[in-house]
Amino acid sequence: MAAMKTRVALIGAGMAVAPYVKSLQQLAERVEVAWVVGVTPTRIEAAAQQLPGPPRVTTRLDEVLADRSVSAAFVLTPPNTHLDLVSRLAAAGKHVLLEKPLEVNSAQAVKLVAACAAAGVRLGTMLQHRMRPASLAMKALVDSGALGEMTCASVDMRWWRPQSYYDQPGRGTRSRDGGGVLLTQGIHTLDLFLHVVGLPSELVAFANTSAAHRMECEDVVAAALRYPNGATASVNATVAAYPGFSERIDYSGAQGTATLMGGQLDVRYLDGRTETVGMAQMLGGGADPMAFTHHAHLAVIEDFIEAVRSDREPCIPGASVLAVQRLIDALLESAATRRVLQFS
Repeated sequence: MAAMKTRVALIGAGMAVAPYVKSLQQLAERVEVAWVVGVTPTRIEAAAQQLPGPPRVTTRLDEVLADRSVSAAFVLTPPNTHLDLVSRLAAAGKHVLLEKPLEVNSAQAVKLVAACAAAGVRLGTMLQHRMRPASLAMKALVDSGALGEMTCASVDMRWWRPQSYYDQPGRGTRSRDGGGVLLTQGIHTLDLFLHVVGLPSELVAFANTSAAHRMECEDVVAAALRYPNGATASVNATVAAYPGFSERIDYSGAQGTATLMGGQLDVRYLDGRTETVGMAQMLGGGADPMAFTHHAHLAVIEDFIEAVRSDREPCIPGASVLAVQRLIDALLESAATRRVLQFS
């Protein structure tokens, strides 16, 4: 007898929906999308027609909340809607896989994580960079101690977004998105960096809105981080570098250096050995923000469904994302106040 499918709701059908749809198509034998929810009928109808069934569509979340057969929801709506939506879903006993960021700032994010914990539901987050093969290899390498004690590190994310991207209502505003390049684009690379390297003890940052864009929030950030052992790290994040380049994380230790760039990990040891994992590629850093494969999304979604079935934490639990939200808040505070801040 075939195992029962996990019934889920897809909430939000904007630009971010494409890799979810492709992933759910592949998981159709284990996952049934029961509902597609949104505010724009044409978008939710278009998304639903790409899924087996097809699922029912609605503009009313209450219909999903009342459907006891739905055990989980994937939330892909703007950041400023997350706390309300997730709190309502959690209160109805629905587990949640949430598109990044958790919320517009870390204070709201803490409330969101707490709401899920209080309701006893699982909260996963779509920060899929952690699940790419080269990322997993870099995490394991650093954790093993094979590179020795960290001496220095860097994060370099020089992406491009045309002005037309920010001409869309709400894009790059504090009220809807919570911020600019750090919270909307850089959060992926910064989250992976913290996941691999750990938390700094001090930081200082500068931020600006460049001549390339007309927008409320920052599109250029440069920062320096200091770690408890005295090691330092630099952060360079922008969406004003035409035509966009592969993001890069460097980790140097006393025994060698690991470089993760665009999905490829290159390791160079002090004794002359080298290793390579993955394949170099552009991952949404240019004018098309969706120019990447869905495979990392698939890995996160597949793990989340198994976490719900087996009642365990998903691979990227919401609580683990609070660190990068705190870091982003601190970087913007440092830039606004021109002060070095204590962090961890």
